[in-house]
Amino acid sequence: MESRTRRHQRTEPIVFTGCGKGLWTKMGSLYTASRLALAQGMGVAWEDAKGFSCRTATVWKTLCPFWGEEYQVHLPPTFHSVAFYVMDEDALSRDDVIGKVCLTRDTLAAHPKGFSGWAHLTEVDPDEEVQGEIHLRLEVVSGTGTRRLRCSVLEARDLAPKDRNGASDPFVRVHYNGRTQETSIVKKSCYPRWNETFEFELEEGATEALCVEAWDWDLVSRNDFLGKVVFNVPGLWAAQQEEGWFRLQPDKSKSQMDKGNLGSLQLEVCLRDETVLSSSCYQPLVQLLCQEVKLGTQGSGQLIALIEETTSTECRQEVATNLLKLFLGQGLAKDFLDLLFQLELGRTSEANTLFRSNSLASKSMESFLKVAGMRYLHGVLGPIIDRVFEEKKYVELDPSKVEVKDVGCSGLHRPQTEAEVLEQSAQTLRSHLGALLSALSRSVRACPAVVRATFRQLFRRVRERFPSAQHENVPFIAVTSFLCLRFLSPAIMAPKLFYLREQHADARTSRTLLLLAKAVQNVGNMDTPASRAKEAWMEPLQSTVHQGVAQLKDFITKLVNIEEKEDVGCDKTRSRVTLQEWNDPLDHDLEAQLIYRYLLGVEATLREKHWELRGATEAGTALEGPGLAPEDGLAQLFQVLQDLKKAHSVSPAAAPPSEHRNLLELQT
Repeated sequence: MESRTRRHQRTEPIVFTGCGKGLWTKMGSLYTASRLALAQGMGVAWEDAKGFSCRTATVWKTLCPFWGEEYQVHLPPTFHSVAFYVMDEDALSRDDVIGKVCLTRDTLAAHPKGFSGWAHLTEVDPDEEVQGEIHLRLEVVSGTGTRRLRCSVLEARDLAPKDRNGASDPFVRVHYNGRTQETSIVKKSCYPRWNETFEFELEEGATEALCVEAWDWDLVSRNDFLGKVVFNVPGLWAAQQEEGWFRLQPDKSKSQMDKGNLGSLQLEVCLRDETVLSSSCYQPLVQLLCQEVKLGTQGSGQLIALIEETTSTECRQEVATNLLKLFLGQGLAKDFLDLLFQLELGRTSEANTLFRSNSLASKSMESFLKVAGMRYLHGVLGPIIDRVFEEKKYVELDPSKVEVKDVGCSGLHRPQTEAEVLEQSAQTLRSHLGALLSALSRSVRACPAVVRATFRQLFRRVRERFPSAQHENVPFIAVTSFLCLRFLSPAIMAPKLFYLREQHADARTSRTLLLLAKAVQNVGNMDTPASRAKEAWMEPLQSTVHQGVAQLKDFITKLVNIEEKEDVGCDKTRSRVTLQEWNDPLDHDLEAQLIYRYLLGVEATLREKHWELRGATEAGTALEGPGLAPEDGLAQLFQVLQDLKKAHSVSPAAAPPSEHRNLLELQT
């Protein structure tokens, strides 16, 4: 059987928890360091792949910015480093680079639980921003009375793009013993081929190094340095011939500003290295999990319930996301969520605590809405968020926080009073909340069919569990606990994290968004006395909130009563849209590998549960007796895990070639 494996690296969410302190300011240009942006991953060097980059929001007018943003990126197994650049954004000219932090693969590997802490920014020199490799063949050729050094420049790969067209015009210079020879120029390529050969005379006992430099040719401006490789000629003399791919190195001849003078950056970065086997290896695991979901609570082993029980708080979000993405690929996301709903309802006795904890059901539903409902969210919430950002009005309902001086004048002669500020703020919030509720009421048909079906199933399950008249609102609150409290409100408070805005809100806009989110939460809580008592100063919005409850209940009633003609599933499984990043496609084998890795970590706990369910003696007989077929889901799972262990142990990717390790050691 043919075995296809691949190495897969990914960084866990890169968290900028307190980014930037003491950042450097240019003399005489005080504005340049007052507007900052952090771009992560620009110029990431890896083989056979284009550089990956992403960008945080800009933090204005500060030398000690805070971002608090998370990214999850997938890296090829041959990557060398991840670079973080702190930029100064300029409206009219090109953005300035303040400094960078570069984490090598070795550094990340040395911190298996993640790198966390402050790192000094270093100066960025264009001659050091290199990437890629060059393929060379070096030979010492004997002639009549003399020896010659022959250098064949064959090709290069993954060169840094230096031109605006996203490529370079590379050529190579070869220096030895005072002589320089050049290749031809290859236009618009980061993967050029030359196949050109140069020869130099070799003198007995020569010690000068051979230097091969790659350059980007420019017609008008100076050529850009792409990297170099330096060879020890006495070593070549002894070896006679050497050929291979050589990593391009930066030019470090220039002096740099002392570390610490440019400021520091706080990062939390975790690298996960996974070996992904062929799809056939994961089929038994996927089929077993799908079988358990299809059987639901009637399954003999109730494997999903035991997985939920053994999932710790720290990893619950990741496990929920991985499971959801796996079942999305199998067309069973709704069935998986329905099973989780039933499990949580089965252990809940108090209606007011339903789905309020960070259970696997809650985390999975959050992830599901981000997958299937993100475009719907943009259609409903986008115009309201844009309006708040554009108006930039001062809004405050808490009398203890009103600052009249920030409001300005109501007319030409006098500033506004506190009462006028509060009334005007209430009018603004009532307008935003009314617009949002109206947009939501009109969006029943716009809501994706799979989301409607999931909410319908949730509504019915809760109504079956709490059928009495005193619990009339509980099915509605179950839906709003996800729709309002875990989807709409978080998106209102942090629109950039939901891709609603490219930038974070300023302080004034943030306060408006926070108050609007609180109002949405009150509506989602069905305007209970408990929610009203928490913040009495929200009373001016009471009439709009009360009306909103009726609108929301009408919306949910229509939503859950639409009978779908066909279960179309989630179209995100057939497009490029998945969790968190909209350009990150589903990788079913990777999700199966991540679930396998998690189950392997809790295998001992699952075995203890299995012994409790069947008794230690019976479990030992079933698991160790030769030729006995497993009788339940857990027993089958243990066999599947053993088979995957064996597959990984014989996988070629389990032992990466030494060439890769040597290349990584060259990173500085």
